Amino acid sequence: MRRADRLFLIIHALRGRRTALPARTLAETLAVSLRTVYRDVADLQLSGVPIEGEAGVGYLLRKGADIPPLMFNADELESLVVGTRFVRAFGGQRLAAGARSALLKIQAVLPPELQARAERTRIYAPELKDRFESSGLLDRLHEAIEARRVLRLLYRDQSGEPSRRDIEPLCLAFWGGSWTLGAWCRHRADFRSFRPDRIEQLEEPGETFDEDPARGLQAYFERVAPPPGQG
Repeated sequence: MRRADRLFLIIHALRGRRTALPARTLAETLAVSLRTVYRDVADLQLSGVPIEGEAGVGYLLRKGADIPPLMFNADELESLVVGTRFVRAFGGQRLAAGARSALLKIQAVLPPELQARAERTRIYAPELKDRFESSGLLDRLHEAIEARRVLRLLYRDQSGEPSRRDIEPLCLAFWGGSWTLGAWCRHRADFRSFRPDRIEQLEEPGETFDEDPARGLQAYFERVAPPPGQG
């Protein structure tokens, strides 16, 4: 988590409280050490944020230093909470971390009645450790798409036949039960959709590719409707 985000969350965790918030609770919420919390609070105090309290006792934001809450209605808030739960479960490790941070920021500035509504929603997406999305592969594919890095795959198709492919990755699509990786396949000289959970080996030969409209994302969308299992 960026330091700027951490400072934001500290301020809003203290917002509207009547009792001091222990530094240990802040440390656990932000997944940082106590020393980091002490240093961040001291820096905020030096910069003029009216935080009262001290290490070992707890912290309060001085009365009158409040800010207006975010303007969400109950349905909007529930959509955001449920959406972040799904991202945490199915979006890979990088987006999951971003979803956790975003949800902390949202909940930190909500009035009490909406905080209670957020806690009551009964739609869940459990984060399971043995799920494909927890392997880190989705994050590698996401990074390769953003950096336009060529990927070399050992891939098994729907019938189990193995093949080696050099591809230019273009996008990831989630179909509710599985992901597909949209790409330009150099071996086939055509667009293909691959199931990431059928990738047995993934290498990066150190090559990048240029944006080419003929084999880019828009052309892929126009040519291919990638159902799960194709590739």
